[in-house]
Amino acid sequence: MQKSKDINCKNFILPYVQAIKLIKEIGVSPQGALRETACAAVRSLTDQYRFMCIYPAYLNNEKTIQEGRRIPISKAAENPTATEIQDECSAVGLNAFLEKNKMYSREWNPDAQYRGRVRVQLKQEDGSLCLVQFPSHKSVMLYAAEMIPKLKTRTQKTGGSDQTLQQGEGSKKGKGKKK
Repeated sequence: MQKSKDINCKNFILPYVQAIKLIKEIGVSPQGALRETACAAVRSLTDQYRFMCIYPAYLNNEKTIQEGRRIPISKAAENPTATEIQDECSAVGLNAFLEKNKMYSREWNPDAQYRGRVRVQLKQEDGSLCLVQFPSHKSVMLYAAEMIPKLKTRTQKTGGSDQTLQQGEGSKKGKGKKK
């Protein structure tokens, strides 16, 4: 039997096969730099896992606190999506990325509208804030909930409703009897 090789990073022991997969995702590296590249990949992944999570249920004004809302109902948005939260966080300059296949544990509806989670970086590696205006999780959530109703996709009015009314107004021909 062959023993599998392991790569030892600071706090992680990474199986050789997983290290190769991570290197292929990041890019090709010389064989001698395998350990350093694998450790860098693990550090970047662990840094991303330290980002704060925002689920759409946290900002939804149709949810109760028991169902997962984390901000006051007066400041919450109506049915926000993870994509909208990510757009708002990225627009203000926060490092945010979307995980589409994640779902909030209290959410019972498996529809695509309720799926997704946004990870947002509040602090840099040295512990300083990324943006001074966002010192806490709650400040990011309140900002996102405030800005989501102002999105262009939410404020655009549909012009198609008038056309549907006009289509039925034409003159109708009566059916004649078949002879």
